[in-house]
Amino acid sequence: MFGSVKKHVDNPAGDIETIIGKGTTITGKLKSMGNIRIDGTVDGGVTVSGDAVIGESGSVKGDVKAGNLTIAGTVTGNVDCDGNLSIHATGQLIGDVRVHSLNIADGGIFKGRSEMDTRFGTNVSTAPTFSPAS
Repeated sequence: MFGSVKKHVDNPAGDIETIIGKGTTITGKLKSMGNIRIDGTVDGGVTVSGDAVIGESGSVKGDVKAGNLTIAGTVTGNVDCDGNLSIHATGQLIGDVRVHSLNIADGGIFKGRSEMDTRFGTNVSTAPTFSPAS
């Protein structure tokens, strides 16, 4: 019965321990030790030790910290990911991000600044400044 729950956006890392269902609203900060999927609304931010999926009907107002984050719904707040941030075609992120890697599908919306962590052992120097031709 429970194994037949259909997921429109899968969690690439594995099993989802917690689901915030469509029509559910949580006010305050949400913390989870495992993987989580949000199809409802969280007003206050999310901190997840594992991975997080914001489904197409999901909405988060507040900062999100997760191992990996998939957004198919809406996030309004800053994002801090140790791994990958993926914004699907239906996804929208309004806020600044700090991630290891960033993927935005055609149609996905991202409005903010991004900072990507360097790969282990890679030394990144300051890029030259752009000077328009006179």
